[in-house]
Amino acid sequence: MNATPLLRAVVAGVVVALVATTTPTPVQARVVGTEEALAAAAAADASSGAAAPRHDRASIDALLARDDVRAQLESLGVDPQQARERVQALDDLQVQALADRLEQMPAGGSVLGVVFLVFVILLVTDILGFTRVFPFTRPIR
Repeated sequence: MNATPLLRAVVAGVVVALVATTTPTPVQARVVGTEEALAAAAAADASSGAAAPRHDRASIDALLARDDVRAQLESLGVDPQQARERVQALDDLQVQALADRLEQMPAGGSVLGVVFLVFVILLVTDILGFTRVFPFTRPIR
């Protein structure tokens, strides 16, 4: 079988491409400690201007400590202390999402929105079986 010059060039190009892509490249990996990972995450948060989760938790706690919010929670059958404990149990991402939603709400209607949001969070965690706040829910577990 006679190979044409074009076929030889294509075969040579394919061989070079295969050799180039399958050549192992040296890499270096190391174990990153917890302190170093936390420091890197804190530096990334500081450089991006993200709000600190502690500040978010504090603002949500301050909101839950208000008398009108406490009265609204009690009227819905939610113990305010349990709601506060539930907020403390949320992870940082959930706290930030809750705080962002609170900031976006209008000034006059935020109390009802916050109470509704806390009620929904409590209801979902009750249904998932993480807590037992409402007697009318049955956990899925």
